[in-house]
Amino acid sequence: MRIPDSIRKPRLIFFIGLIFLIGLTFFPLWRITLDAAQFPEGLYLDIWVNKLTGSSDKILQNINTLNHYIGMKYIYEDSIPELEYFPYVLYSMVGFGLVVIILNKSWTFFILFVLITVLSGMGIYDFYLWLYDFGHNLDPKAPIEIPGMSFMPPLFGGKDLLNFHVTSYPRFGTILLIFSVICSFFAFRMKKLNNINAS
Repeated sequence: MRIPDSIRKPRLIFFIGLIFLIGLTFFPLWRITLDAAQFPEGLYLDIWVNKLTGSSDKILQNINTLNHYIGMKYIYEDSIPELEYFPYVLYSMVGFGLVVIILNKSWTFFILFVLITVLSGMGIYDFYLWLYDFGHNLDPKAPIEIPGMSFMPPLFGGKDLLNFHVTSYPRFGTILLIFSVICSFFAFRMKKLNNINAS
């Protein structure tokens, strides 16, 4: 028996959105780049949903060495609990999404769309708090101390910090997340319109 397009299309679009969501485990979400004359190749830190990587295997060691001079806290993966529990949040959303596809109710489509959107916003806000904490809570005994100056990297865009130009931009993982939100919204809208037309 052929499944009507009015039933199949919202589920298909929603399923594509779930695939985009799964893609977050394969691509970084954000990149912070530090450019300076003494580092012509540049230093960059990629932030994933579950780990930190960068321009070399020793990227955290290199950044922590630089941060020592301005009194910034050392960056370790173990010191960022979000890297441990974010993957479980992601897997839970995917699991819930499969349940939504099976139930095929417009209100469940809407709930997951709201959850994905809210959690995405909370993730960005959490990243901002992380940057703020590392950039403002400095060791007062640091070798380099400039009263009234913070060393918070930008959340988005570029900024000069001493002899470094620091940039911060989303990576492909964030694009996939945006596509997932868009797919979940259109799946909900299509499902709701189908229900209205059928009534």
